[in-house]
Amino acid sequence: MAEQLQQLILDTLDTQSTLPDSRALKIPGQSSPASSHDAQITILGALNSLLSREMITYETHEVSSHVLTPEGVQIVREGSHEARVWAALPERGSAPLSAQDLKRAVGDEAAKVGQGRAFKSGWIAKEGNGFVKAVSNITDTTQTELRELESSGTLVAGEKALAELRKRKLIIQRKGQWFTVHKGANFSTSIAKPETDLTVDMLTSGSWKKSTFKKYNFDADGIPTSGGALHPILKVREEIRSIFLEMGFEEMPTGTFVESGFWCFDALFVPQLHPARELQDTFYLSDPSTSLPPPSDYYERVARVHEHGGYDSIGYRTPWSHEESHKLLLRTHTTASSAAMLYKLAAKCRGENIDGDLSAKSQPGAANLSDDGFRPAKLFSIDRVFRNETMDATHLAEFHQVEGVVADRNLTLADLIGFMRTFFRKMGMKNLRFKPAYNPYTEPSLEIFAWHPLLEKWVEIGNSGMFRPEMLAPMGFPPDVRVHGWGIGLERPTMIRYGVNNIRTLVGHKTSIENVENSPAVMF
Repeated sequence: MAEQLQQLILDTLDTQSTLPDSRALKIPGQSSPASSHDAQITILGALNSLLSREMITYETHEVSSHVLTPEGVQIVREGSHEARVWAALPERGSAPLSAQDLKRAVGDEAAKVGQGRAFKSGWIAKEGNGFVKAVSNITDTTQTELRELESSGTLVAGEKALAELRKRKLIIQRKGQWFTVHKGANFSTSIAKPETDLTVDMLTSGSWKKSTFKKYNFDADGIPTSGGALHPILKVREEIRSIFLEMGFEEMPTGTFVESGFWCFDALFVPQLHPARELQDTFYLSDPSTSLPPPSDYYERVARVHEHGGYDSIGYRTPWSHEESHKLLLRTHTTASSAAMLYKLAAKCRGENIDGDLSAKSQPGAANLSDDGFRPAKLFSIDRVFRNETMDATHLAEFHQVEGVVADRNLTLADLIGFMRTFFRKMGMKNLRFKPAYNPYTEPSLEIFAWHPLLEKWVEIGNSGMFRPEMLAPMGFPPDVRVHGWGIGLERPTMIRYGVNNIRTLVGHKTSIENVENSPAVMF
C-alpha cells in the first residue's frame, strides 16, 4: 500500500501541480477521505519517503481535534445518563419509581451520574421515596453534541461546551496534522527507488549510466560502534594507580597467585598456628602441594625467630613445621609479594646481588646510598587475592587488594598517619579517623575509618601499620629502617562510587553489560 499511496500523491501533483490539503486524499483501499489522525500518519510516511528523493516538498499544518471515549460512544448510541434516567421514570401523578428500581432499570453508573444532572436540568422531581418526570419533553444536548463531534471532530457551540465534555471525560483532545504538498526538484511520476550502491554488474553492463543514485547524507549520524568498555572496577583501579604514580610510587610485580606458606605467612611473622592458615580460611593446592625451598639462610633466620625469638623478641615459642611452611596456596593477600620485594630491597644490605634487586634501579634517593647499602623505596600493588569466604552481598572468595609500602630510615607512626591523610585526600576522603588494631606482622597497627556522607556514619576503609622488626631484621635491613604498610579493598570503593549494594551484581554472571558500557569514569 505504501507504493500505491506514493504513486497517488505523485499522480495528484502531476495533474494539480499542488496538493493543497492532504485530508482530501483517499488512501488506496479506503472509501472516505483521509481526515483521521491515523490516516495522516500513514500519508506522512509516504511524504517522507518521497522527500528523501527530493521528488516533493511539503508544509505541515497543526490541527487540534477531539475523539470520543468509550463512555462517549455509549452515550451516542444509548443517550446521556440524565436522559436515560428521565426516560425510565413515570409521568407526574403516577406511582414514583424508587431509587433501587431506578438502578435496576438504567444501571448503577447511569443512576448515580444521571440523577444529579437530571435534577440540575429540572427534568425530574422527587415524590415521597421515589422519582417522577418533572417535564414531558427534553432535548438530550449531550448526545447531540457528541454526535456532532463524532462526525466533524469539533463543536459549533465552542470551547466552553468542549471543556464541559472533557471535564466529564466523554471526549479527549488529540493533536493532529495535515499537509500541503508541492513538486520537488526531482519530481517524477515514477517511484522507482534510486540505487544506493555501485555494483560490479552495473559497471560490466553499463547500466550505471542510466541509473539514478541516492545522494549521500554526510550530516547523518553513523551507526554507533560496539567497542569495548572498561569494567567499573578497572576504572577505579586505574584512578588509584594514578594516585600512587603521582606520589612517586613504583608498581610491584604481583603475578604469582600461587604462593608458599613461607612467603604468605612465615616471612610476615604470622604464627604457624594462626587461624588464618586453616582450611576454612585459605585455599590450599593438592597437586602440586609443596613449593620449592626459599633461600636457605633466610629460611633459617625466619624459622629461628618464630621458634626461639631474636632481634629483641621472644618469638612464638612453638615448634617450627617445615611441612606447613612449604604448603602451596592461593595467596590470601598481596603482602606476600610485598615481602618478596622487601627481601630483594635488602639484598645490598646483606652484601648480596640478586635478580630483581631494587637497589640497582635508578630511583629518587638511590644516588645517596649509605655504607650499609640501603636506599628508600615506595612500592604499591593492585591485584587479586583469594580467601575461603562465605559469599554474600559484600564478600566474595576472590577480590582485589590495594597495598602500599614505604621503606625509609627512622619512620614514625606520625609519618604513617600523615601519609594516609594525603593518600585518601586525593581519593576525596578528607574526614579520617584512626583506631588502634592488631595485626601479626605490624606493630603498631591502625584501622582507618572515613566519614561516609550518604550513609552518615564512619566506614572502615583500610588497615595499616609498621612492619615488625621480627619481619624486617631477618631480611637484612639495618636496625634504623622502618617500613610502613597499608591495604584497602578495591571492590568496596567501587560499590560506593557506583551505588552498587550487592557485589554479585558488580562481578560475575549477574553483571549487566549495559551498565559496564554506560558507567561514567570515576573521579575521586
